[in-house]
Amino acid sequence: MSRLIRIGTRGSQLALTQARWVQLRLQQLHPQLTVELTTIKTAGDRFVDQPLSTLGGKGVFVKEIEDALLAGRIDCAVHSMKDVPSELAPGLVVAAIPAREDPRDVLITRAGNGLRDLPSAARLGTSSLRRMALLRSMRPDLTVQTLRGNVDTRLRKLDAGELDAIVLAAAGLRRLAIHRENATFFDPLDFVPAIGQGALAIESRGDATAALLSALDHRETHIAVTAERAFLARVGGSCRTPLAAHATLGGDVLTVRALIASLDGTKVIRGDRTGPHTAAADLGTALATELLARGGAKILQELDATDGGMHAG
Repeated sequence: MSRLIRIGTRGSQLALTQARWVQLRLQQLHPQLTVELTTIKTAGDRFVDQPLSTLGGKGVFVKEIEDALLAGRIDCAVHSMKDVPSELAPGLVVAAIPAREDPRDVLITRAGNGLRDLPSAARLGTSSLRRMALLRSMRPDLTVQTLRGNVDTRLRKLDAGELDAIVLAAAGLRRLAIHRENATFFDPLDFVPAIGQGALAIESRGDATAALLSALDHRETHIAVTAERAFLARVGGSCRTPLAAHATLGGDVLTVRALIASLDGTKVIRGDRTGPHTAAADLGTALATELLARGGAKILQELDATDGGMHAG
């Protein structure tokens, strides 16, 4: 008997590409299903000219979709994991985390320069405080500024000469099959990616649909993201917090690297933990506790005392 599954997604080209991939995989795994996409406009999509912090921070690309899921208008949702808050709405679960795409950040320039070769005061745009803080720590002489909009919009602004360089997530470019000659990939050991970057979250109500979705789960990615999100939950970072955490699995050994930074990049507290993959959440929590004790808590206090900023990714 055929069954209808409705997938909720944002309407951007990248979001639709991600949701269509899930749609295709579900139909391949469960031929009896009819899978449809439902596009939902979130606060982050409606107010593209405002910093994300003024819209409510990290949940601005998720809340309206979760509301539709709770109301039964959709059966599951596909998010970029880095947009998902550490706490889900009550009654919802992450039913599957598929294999992660490239987690790195990528610098794209107009003149083919790498970060070290950009001239002083060059205008560099990006969408996250994490990237801003790291870029300012590496090149304090650059003019680093907020850049919102979808991938195409950001590339157009670069091509139009409004900026000299931009930094994007490599995963978005790869999923959209966009290739740029003047692209330099950052080493994730130094330029630590956002929590969950490159991974998808397939969210559901934890009902029979969740069982169908579980076939899309990728064990290694799920373990790594569990550690990263445990770090996020322990730090409790606000929408004004430059945070990063990235976990990698080698055999049964999990390594988690993370950082907490000041907005201006003058303070970057880094650390890493290694342990058994079965202790993923504990590793993330322990690393967060360590970084908070080594000065991260003071950075958070200073950030909470100021206004402005965007999101933790």
